[in-house]
Amino acid sequence: MAANGGDEATVSLVDVLEEDEELENEASAVLGGSDSEKCSYPEGYVKRQALYACNTCTPKSGEPAGICLACSYKCHEGHDLFELYTKRNFRCDCGNGKFIDFECTLYPEKDQLNSDNKYSHNFFGLYCTCDRPYPDPEDQIPDEMIQCVICEDWFHGRHLGCTVPDRVELLEMVCEACMNKAPFLWIYAAHLAAPSVTKVSTSNSAEEVKVGEDGKLAIKKEDTEDDQRNGTEKPSTSLKSCGEEKVKINETASCKRTHQEMEGSPSKARLTACRLMELQVKDLAQPKKGAVFWPNLWRSKLCACMKCKSMYVEAGVPFLLDDSDTVLAYENKGKKTELERGSQGRDPLMSALNTLNRVQQLEIIYEYNNMKTELKDYLQKFAAEGKVVTPEDIQRFFEEQHTRKRQRANTGQYYCS
Repeated sequence: MAANGGDEATVSLVDVLEEDEELENEASAVLGGSDSEKCSYPEGYVKRQALYACNTCTPKSGEPAGICLACSYKCHEGHDLFELYTKRNFRCDCGNGKFIDFECTLYPEKDQLNSDNKYSHNFFGLYCTCDRPYPDPEDQIPDEMIQCVICEDWFHGRHLGCTVPDRVELLEMVCEACMNKAPFLWIYAAHLAAPSVTKVSTSNSAEEVKVGEDGKLAIKKEDTEDDQRNGTEKPSTSLKSCGEEKVKINETASCKRTHQEMEGSPSKARLTACRLMELQVKDLAQPKKGAVFWPNLWRSKLCACMKCKSMYVEAGVPFLLDDSDTVLAYENKGKKTELERGSQGRDPLMSALNTLNRVQQLEIIYEYNNMKTELKDYLQKFAAEGKVVTPEDIQRFFEEQHTRKRQRANTGQYYCS
């Protein structure tokens, strides 16, 4: 991105095309994991699927409802839809009791309600703690939206209460509200979380999460230096930074050893012990403030003992122990499905080309390449002049293309090679 004289910035054509390709790959991965032809209702509460909400059929004044990918194509074509990305453990609502005088064309035999479905303001096109739409016509601040892996809501980066780390696309995020609903995660965050700058409260007290012998969580307010000056005899512990963790100054273990302990060892004692309580003993500081970003494979380091499993269930997050629950696992499944479809010749464009003779195929390929080249040249002019490309500009381009095509047809010109 380069400045263009004033404060405005222009993006090169290469940047636009690369971003477009990245978005196409992401969309392909998301949609590839869901069936675009069959309603997902017979599958029950699908572990994860692409979902939509129809503002035409279930506006904000009505009941929230979600529809599967196939129903968004077949039943709600031309409607005002909100794209919800993916949601877990959801059953398609299309045509059920939440829809007035509307029947699903793919699978009309639905129960009136899906009682286990969970809904949020996302189903009315609203997101984040600011409860605003995206894109927001009243918000002129450039910002990215990041999804919490627990509540699955989307948040503006500036509303997370912390600085968003680099390469955030490789991390999973848990918002502050969900961290507090599963407070044992704060203990893991002190040891496993990706580096980020948290906006720490200036309060004179801090909360510490503890796990008792019975597996119950207890939240204790730690004394501060002010309390110690007022007569509290509990000494403070100095901390220093050590890699991505904070380690006591008077601790004899080195950073390397601490890392090895975090990674675990195959010993029988470590396999049978509660990993959460082991981390708690290290007593690392973690402010209970702001969202937390987690690195790849962090879920595999969560304790899976019986006591901890009961805590996950009580907090409503048992899916954290499921490797296939992640969006990355779902996208990889979608990519694999897309590759299989391609290898079986099920790609619509290739299927259509295969029905044509050689000359027709070459004519279509030529026209496609010609249009692609002309579109690049057309957009390059806007990039060079620092102008914004509007929908009207794109419409004008295709109108000109259509006019030239008719002129060539009238003069009997055909192209082939």
